[in-house]
Amino acid sequence: MRTALKMYIDGKWVEPAATRTIEVINPATEQSAGQVALGSAADVDRAVVAARRAFHSFGRSSRKERIELLEAIIAAYKPRRADVAAAITAEMGAPAELADKLHGAIGHIHLKIALNVLKDFEFSRMRGTTRIEYEPIGVCGLITPWNWPINQIAAKVAPALATGCTMILKPSELSPFSAQIWAEVLDAAGVPAGVFNLVQGDGPGVGRAIAAHPDIDMVSFTGSTRAGIEVARAAAPSIKRVHQELGGKSANIILPDADVAEAAAAGFRAIVTNAGQSCNAPTRMLVPRDRRDEAVAAVAAAAATIAIGNPLDNPDIGPVVSRSQFEKIQGLIEAGVAEGATLVSGGPGRPDGLTSGFYVRPTVFADVENSMTIAREEIFGPVLCVMSYDSVDDAIAIANASEYGLAGYIQGKDETLIADVASRLRVGQVLVNQPHPDGMAPFGGYKQSGNGREWGDFGFEGYLEVKAVLGARPLATPGAVEAAAPAAVLA
Repeated sequence: MRTALKMYIDGKWVEPAATRTIEVINPATEQSAGQVALGSAADVDRAVVAARRAFHSFGRSSRKERIELLEAIIAAYKPRRADVAAAITAEMGAPAELADKLHGAIGHIHLKIALNVLKDFEFSRMRGTTRIEYEPIGVCGLITPWNWPINQIAAKVAPALATGCTMILKPSELSPFSAQIWAEVLDAAGVPAGVFNLVQGDGPGVGRAIAAHPDIDMVSFTGSTRAGIEVARAAAPSIKRVHQELGGKSANIILPDADVAEAAAAGFRAIVTNAGQSCNAPTRMLVPRDRRDEAVAAVAAAAATIAIGNPLDNPDIGPVVSRSQFEKIQGLIEAGVAEGATLVSGGPGRPDGLTSGFYVRPTVFADVENSMTIAREEIFGPVLCVMSYDSVDDAIAIANASEYGLAGYIQGKDETLIADVASRLRVGQVLVNQPHPDGMAPFGGYKQSGNGREWGDFGFEGYLEVKAVLGARPLATPGAVEAAAPAAVLA
């Protein structure tokens, strides 16, 4: 039985201000995986005081000191990766191999990327007689979700540390154990007291307090668009920067010259990874109308091969995270049937042979129209909508007819056509022919999918203020600003 009953504040594991706990449910068994403390505004206040005090020194730390700190964190993370993976399997149901090779690995990847970017990042740049300086924004509130827990934690914490910010992290109460291990890693690496703080809890008790806190300079939030709106509202009175990565309903345009069967099968496999619980999953598949039957047959065949079951047995997909998520997905599948979409495979209920656990049948709908609920709402489960188009212009119009704009997918052969389609999609990231991930590619969305970008050097920008020094002379060396910082501030 796991527990996450203490907060990590000012370099120490401390009791929360009030004793409130909830059970963390293992979605594969529907039994308790452990307990997590629910923090409060009082815990946030303590963490902010510690972070503000630490910022006076850490915000002036040198590049060299922050490089050494990230190197120490990387060294401390490596032996805990298996622990992180096991925690993620228990708390949100990721298959064991996926939890290790993707969930666990990506924490290390983000740390390495931040380290490499930091080594060459120009914090001071001359433009004529004006020196442009990039300075840490200050105290940051980081609010992360449950679906890729370490990915989103690392994507925020690593650049925040690299740029000299201090922070308060609130992970999801559904996935608190991997976040606790992350805090243990940073503690073992010697992160200075107050630089990183962990406050466990839920949105109303901790998330809102972080967003509204007048002494927090920036909030980075990943989650639903609905929750993102509330974060922005709470943050507005203090005029703090709000960086958000929100929902998605990404279109996958299979062009007429593509190998439709191969592209359709690959597109389906892309959505079922992580049980469909990815904000950038290509859940709307757009196929030429005269190739509809070919695409549907390929997707149905792919769906029939998907193994679903106990995450410890390494199936293709495990359960979704919670009862409420399971019930939401079931309701949307039923809405698809009721609104006239053609159910190709899957459907309501658990897969055959599974009588407990939050397992969802991999589901494919065809003949979906953009007016249907399943085409508009983010389902966040292994559910695919196949939609037909009459021309490439029609496909682009369908893809853009969404309140979301996180990602778009294109599959085809004509590079000129692909470039044209990519330029017309109103999304933050376009993926061509199912490419390998690129940790330096900026990640974030248009429209109600959020604002700001994460990953790589673009991930640094959200944590930096820009200062213009007019009439300045060039610094003697690119590292002069860092060299002028007080010595041994990380001691």
